[in-house]
Amino acid sequence: MKKITSPNKIDDEIKSRLKNWKEIIENYKIPDNTKAVMQIITSFIPFIALWVLMYYSLSWSIWITLGLGVINGFFLVRIFIIQHDCGHQSFLTSKRWNEIVGWTCSIFSSLPFKYWAKVHNFHHAHSGQLETRDIGDVPFKTTNEFRSMSKWGKFKYRLLRTPLVLFVISPIYYFAISNRLGVEWKAVKRVSLKMLFKNNFLIAAVYIGLAWLIGWKEFFLIQFMLIFVFAVIAFWFFYIQHQHEFSYKHWKKNWDFLVSAIRGSTYYKLPKPLQWLTGNIGIHHIHHLSASIPNYNLPKALKEHKILSEYVTVVRIKDTFKILKSKLWDEELEKMLSFKEYYQLERMRMAR
Repeated sequence: MKKITSPNKIDDEIKSRLKNWKEIIENYKIPDNTKAVMQIITSFIPFIALWVLMYYSLSWSIWITLGLGVINGFFLVRIFIIQHDCGHQSFLTSKRWNEIVGWTCSIFSSLPFKYWAKVHNFHHAHSGQLETRDIGDVPFKTTNEFRSMSKWGKFKYRLLRTPLVLFVISPIYYFAISNRLGVEWKAVKRVSLKMLFKNNFLIAAVYIGLAWLIGWKEFFLIQFMLIFVFAVIAFWFFYIQHQHEFSYKHWKKNWDFLVSAIRGSTYYKLPKPLQWLTGNIGIHHIHHLSASIPNYNLPKALKEHKILSEYVTVVRIKDTFKILKSKLWDEELEKMLSFKEYYQLERMRMAR
């Protein structure tokens, strides 16, 4: 990515050079049912096979079960990406089949299909808007907001931004409570609570039925292990995709959709096997340009239009731990700061 010395200048350049972005991505929005079916086959069959192997491995060694669980957690991510695309109505050509496949995937992922899709579509329409950052995003504060907080408030926020809370406790809360009770309900008023509870009841009914058939302890140990691994991976990706140093976060009056997609999202450049297992979701800037592009078309769009990635922050695995230092958004500098950087700037501000 080009070094950002003047965000406003870069933003103007993006809007000028990518003014025809809708034309660029148009052909990639066309679903391919053959590719979709192949993705279903290569996701569900390995997941189910590994799930069965995990079940039998319980009598061998719990460590073997855990190892298989980490691998199978990635296949659950892959299944969820199918659900994710069905929620955008981009996976298959038929709306009806997008609904059927999406609901089916929700039983595996445990995330209610219609409710989650509505919240996530809200995120796409408002990503980077400071007014709505509490919906479908990782919670964060601006430096001005943090400065005005009490000592207790600052302590709680610092605790919230620790890796333990961000990537262990928060995923558990999100999967166990937020998506069961509709915590983000304000974003999805058009989806009835009845639909949410219906989906959750379906998931619970299937889980109880399977637990009764194969054993309560065995089923819930394996399934909850897989959901936990999937949840941690999902939170990790979402954090890397939107909390990077030179992100894009503005109040609505100054917000721009195109710039938000390009600068507000990263290109998480992963080794090919990991990119495949995570359904190409690391090509997040193009996904944010248009959620109508199915995940299996993202690599082609990336390869054929280099200009789409000219201004994006490219993140590799070795870069991810640096992003973990991102704690506060500075509106003046237009970048995420670590707590250390924040307090250094505060001392300079106080010395003036």
